[in-house]
Amino acid sequence: MQDERDDQETAAESAVDAAAKKSASYPRPLVIIVGVVLSIIGLIALQQVSSFVTPVFLGFNLVLAISPFFHWMIRRRVPKILAGVIAALLVYALLILFVLLLVWSVALLIQELPKYGTQFNELYRTLLDWLGSFGITQDTLLSQLQGLFNPAQIASLLQGLMGNFGNVMSLFATLLVVIFFIFFDAVTFEPRMEAVRRERPLVGAAFDSFSQGVGRYWVVTTVFGLIVAVIDVIALEMLGVPLALVWGVFSFLTNYIPNIGFVIGMIPPVLMALLANGWVNALVVLAVWSIINFVIQSLIQPKFAGEAVGVTPTVSFLSLLVWAFALGPVGALLALPATLLVKAVLVDANPDARWINILISSDPKLDDDVEQPKLTHEGDSEVDGTPAG
Repeated sequence: MQDERDDQETAAESAVDAAAKKSASYPRPLVIIVGVVLSIIGLIALQQVSSFVTPVFLGFNLVLAISPFFHWMIRRRVPKILAGVIAALLVYALLILFVLLLVWSVALLIQELPKYGTQFNELYRTLLDWLGSFGITQDTLLSQLQGLFNPAQIASLLQGLMGNFGNVMSLFATLLVVIFFIFFDAVTFEPRMEAVRRERPLVGAAFDSFSQGVGRYWVVTTVFGLIVAVIDVIALEMLGVPLALVWGVFSFLTNYIPNIGFVIGMIPPVLMALLANGWVNALVVLAVWSIINFVIQSLIQPKFAGEAVGVTPTVSFLSLLVWAFALGPVGALLALPATLLVKAVLVDANPDARWINILISSDPKLDDDVEQPKLTHEGDSEVDGTPAG
């Protein structure tokens, strides 16, 4: 009897302690402030190790993009090791093609630009005349720009460019090694995920959704980038803009940058049209380029991407700024996948945080997420029979 009373008292004390802890929960504003501060600290810390994190995360993204082909080979009874080697070689080939296209386009641009020196000088004089109408003379403009162009600053700029080139080569080399090891582990990765799905169903479902969404995002972005590039090249050729193929390559590469990518890719062809054909041609190129990219990227592409992205345009743009700050220029390419990873870990895997999807999702399923009370006759609630009003 005494033991039974002790057990009951212990249970009662545990219940009291649990109730006390629940009542002593932190205020929600304090939790939000602490969360924001920790997020900022995390981004600053991530910035310090971006040279390591960026190639690793980029490698994971490339593996996820090619994973449908990897699984297709396995379903065709190709040995897993051989399938991994073939998939890794395919990723390497795509990376090398990416670099070669970039080098080719820049080299062709450097070779072509000196031919438009006269047109550039005329454009410069026109700009000076326009500024002169506002009282800004050439001497004033040169005095303002003199501090920007001196031997010391030019040397510093060249050193920075050489440093960035070294960083790019280091990132590329690290990326090649990371991809190899990821595909090496991919042979035994699926049994591990099965174990995770059994132990933590929500976590497994969140990571499955993330991997499928990111893989589809890269495939859809690549396919529509090619479509946009081909249409841009045809339009530029019809408008008589020089180096149309180069601008098509730039359009394809900048298509991977969400929201502002097509604007970045539009600037060079508009300037070239201005130098080669004048203001009217440049304005026509600006209008045609904007219409093509807006219709395809903003109206058609999201229909095929589906839930691959699944966040509002505002969240997409803010993620571009945040991840470019944390991971550098490559962070602009990885902005949406990085946001989807954070969403999978902090929101999708946590039942208490799934309401955040209603705020950030581009297509929130409000009818499925919110249960409405069923009504009986004359508006009575089915719960207790009391009037719903």
